[in-house]
Amino acid sequence: MLFRSKKRLKKDAGDMAGIALKKSRGSDVWGRLLRNKLGMVGAVIVVILVLLVVFAGFFTRYDYAAQNMPNRFQFPSREHIMGTDNFGRDIWSRLVYGGRISLMVSLMAVAISGVTGAILGSVSGYAGGATDIFITRVLDIIMSIPALLLAIAISASLGSGPAKTALAISISSIPHGARIIRSTVMAVKDSDFVEAAKATGSRSARIIFIHILPNTIAPLIVNVTLGIGGSIMAISGLSFIGLGVQPPIPEWGSILAAGRPYIRDFWPIILFPSLFITLTLLGFNLFGDALRDALDPRLKD
Repeated sequence: MLFRSKKRLKKDAGDMAGIALKKSRGSDVWGRLLRNKLGMVGAVIVVILVLLVVFAGFFTRYDYAAQNMPNRFQFPSREHIMGTDNFGRDIWSRLVYGGRISLMVSLMAVAISGVTGAILGSVSGYAGGATDIFITRVLDIIMSIPALLLAIAISASLGSGPAKTALAISISSIPHGARIIRSTVMAVKDSDFVEAAKATGSRSARIIFIHILPNTIAPLIVNVTLGIGGSIMAISGLSFIGLGVQPPIPEWGSILAAGRPYIRDFWPIILFPSLFITLTLLGFNLFGDALRDALDPRLKD
């Protein structure tokens, strides 16, 4: 009885030590992230953007689709803080609601590429041999095609729409995430906890998803954060050339495309969508870089 109680006390002490270690690592990462001033600027931009697009109805006075032809091409004023477009629609309302579409499609694309890349990378890194060679060669073929060109080809074949645009963009992003996960899996697959799981008879799928993938969360989070900005840029590019999200659905790229004929005579219809895209890319890239530095133990201050 005494032996069991001592054994239990040791187990409880080990669990408490593990919890304390996790809290220490979490606070260390959080502290490094807060000390990165550019990262905090990016985080503020991202938070403001998310609040604007999620609660768009609280920040707009006009319906983004409401046309008012007598008020076409109004310059910024108290009534329309960013002016009106060629159909008399409020540009601010269209940009805020368009950001909701851009962010939603970008998150869908990043989710598809992240999940697929994590599965392919973990299977490739864990299995090795012929499986690793086959998956790696397929990824190399995808990477050999320029990302934008591949997205254009897929979008042209699938058609327009938010879901199809997200799928078209996600495919070109799969190899990058898969390679990151593969290298991480190869670094941890010979660890003691993996060997212990094999010794208990755990199947390969359980070892990958329960024991290995949780240890790849940090690079996966960084890859997803940095990928959102690039996805928004790709979405805007496809919509600009008429292959992404189509009108009347507002999206930053399609808003730019609609204003292109009036660029010389009416600057607000080009300037403000461009600012939204630029600030969004800047915010996600700054925050993603700061998050990568905070999660990398080799970059401790």
